[in-house]
Amino acid sequence: MRPLTAVLSYHPGSFFEKTLLSLTKSSLAESVVVVCPKPIPLKGDGFRVLPAGPFPSRETLNLILAEIRTKYLLLFPGSEQISLEPQALERVVGTAESTEAGIVYSDFYDGGGIAKTLHPLNDYQAGSVRDDFDFGSMILFSTGAVRNSLEKYGPVPAVKSAGLYDLRLKVSTDHSVHHLREPLYAMMGADEPAGGEKLFAYLDPRREGVQKEMEAVFTDHLKRIGAYLPPQSFRNIPPTPGPFPVEASVVIPVRNRERTIAEAVKSALSQETHFPFNLLVVDNHSTDRTTSVLSDLAGRHSALKHIIPLRTDLGIGGCWNEALGHEACGRYAVQLDSDDLYSSARALQKMVDKLRQGDHALVIGSYTLVDSRLEEIPPGLIDHREWTDENGRNNALRINGLGAPRAFHSSLMRKIGFLNVSYGEDYAAALRICREYRIGRIYESLYLCRRWSGNTDAALTIEAANRNDAFKDEVRTAEILARQKMNQGR
Repeated sequence: MRPLTAVLSYHPGSFFEKTLLSLTKSSLAESVVVVCPKPIPLKGDGFRVLPAGPFPSRETLNLILAEIRTKYLLLFPGSEQISLEPQALERVVGTAESTEAGIVYSDFYDGGGIAKTLHPLNDYQAGSVRDDFDFGSMILFSTGAVRNSLEKYGPVPAVKSAGLYDLRLKVSTDHSVHHLREPLYAMMGADEPAGGEKLFAYLDPRREGVQKEMEAVFTDHLKRIGAYLPPQSFRNIPPTPGPFPVEASVVIPVRNRERTIAEAVKSALSQETHFPFNLLVVDNHSTDRTTSVLSDLAGRHSALKHIIPLRTDLGIGGCWNEALGHEACGRYAVQLDSDDLYSSARALQKMVDKLRQGDHALVIGSYTLVDSRLEEIPPGLIDHREWTDENGRNNALRINGLGAPRAFHSSLMRKIGFLNVSYGEDYAAALRICREYRIGRIYESLYLCRRWSGNTDAALTIEAANRNDAFKDEVRTAEILARQKMNQGR
């Protein structure tokens, strides 16, 4: 028997027919299955049509798995049109044979012909547990690994959208996931969502049911690997040593934001509170007019502390550590980015009130996306309502962020510290905090987050986006290991 069963969703077009033909003609493919919910106008031999719904549903996956008799299952789960490179199947099967991996995936090309460009993917690691980890459009599963995993950890649950997510998490629990750093196919004319739409797709209220499925599947995975944290196991906030010069400090790390820093500072200084506060702006050796703008503002506002670090190697997280360690830092440290604004004069008061009311180490508000003219843009309010007091600390490992603005207990954050990086430092800090302490949420908009060309995540190259994603996967890997160790010590 040949080693491969190939399964792909039907999509009309010449590239689909070309891919289907190359699969049916392959000496490695024992069977080729085309999944489609209705009859399709396909002619030819060597394949059969499976009447079924979307790939990620339990019903469809069970139909596929029930009849697999080959050593490997090759899935093409996406809606993209692809074109296989020469020897692609030989390479992916040969890699599976030599590595004995449970899952194998590869890099690919964007586009075709002389215009195609390499699209590298990230290596899979223990923290690559987000449901949108990019495997590309061709994934090979070891049938034995699939059977063993489902027998050991139970069948795919009754889900419509999270079946494939559940399957790969179960397989990856005991089997390696191998990334083949070689482009084995080209993706032709895939329609990519716009940057903001793609970045916040998981927050779309129309996808709430999908997110609930993903959360349930992921929570089961954490329980399976010993990293799940029950909702009752929080520590109390340690006593806060004092006195503090003020009750709260608004912290703004900044580098080269001459266009927006004055507005951010004025937004902070305009806050109306029942307590004294100041503003700590950590000017990270700006090379534009930012420093002179801040010097002028500091000369006119005594509450503004213009801090220029001695070190020249600081990221945003390092600037936060500078502010936390400064003699002027208050009891609470509250975030404001250098190109953003508070949405009202009461935002700071509301965050500090929330910190005072509950035993929270961190309070996170909600924000509204706006353009450079401060006009609301889709998807508008970002409130992270997927967070729950019961399971938020677990579900936080599945998603890529927890929201803004953020308010911390300064003394606790001095002990924990921020990673000295300029991407993901806030996510890493929030994960570390909720491992042991409560996070409070405010679901009204307190913050205007500007999306403009100066954003650190604007117009990223594939390589830069991969670095960011890999970093957060590394953060999740470390956090999962820490939670496993903590559970073992209980």
